[in-house]
Amino acid sequence: MDPKIEESVCFKVFLDKLVKLRLFMQSDPNRLIRELALLLYRKKGVNIIALDVRGISSVTDFVLIATGNVERHVIALARELQKFLKERKEKPFHIEGLQDGSWVVLDYFEIVIHLFIPQMRQKYQLERLWADVKIIDLNFNHLLSI
Repeated sequence: MDPKIEESVCFKVFLDKLVKLRLFMQSDPNRLIRELALLLYRKKGVNIIALDVRGISSVTDFVLIATGNVERHVIALARELQKFLKERKEKPFHIEGLQDGSWVVLDYFEIVIHLFIPQMRQKYQLERLWADVKIIDLNFNHLLSI
């Protein structure tokens, strides 16, 4: 296949995925964030925080941050999130850190998920980058009934 045609096809697939996710997020942007947070909670992720960075970040609309106990736990959390999103036909734009597990980033355009071991979370303190943003109320008591 001609490289220009292949590049064009890849770009079209990329745009189709982006539009689909954007439409889903517009229908209820906090629902998916809450479902992802609940999955992390059920898999023993801790210190889960969801941030609405729309209008502040040019990279993403939402940031989800959580901590796992050790590297293997962080990797397992990332795999569970990938599985959950794959079942919903969502593919990540980029994944980083699965080999090491101390800090894993799952980039799904509108949602970027950061998973840390405790030492890395304490060292980088990503929450401080967005100190003035809206924190999404995850309300686990309500979510546990889902």
